[in-house]
Amino acid sequence: MARNDVRPIVKLRSTAGTGFTYVTRKNRRNDPDRLVLRKYDPIVRRHVEFKEDR
Repeated sequence: MARNDVRPIVKLRSTAGTGFTYVTRKNRRNDPDRLVLRKYDPIVRRHVEFKEDR
């Protein structure tokens, strides 16, 4: 079984328009839709939504 089958690597891009990204893995069985997480953006120095970028 390949490592990337169930838990692919995804990029989370900031919605603040700074271009800042986080890289993480997600479970495709539990979250088939695109991830949206609220994380810290150091460029604008506050928490903003990060959406999955493919």
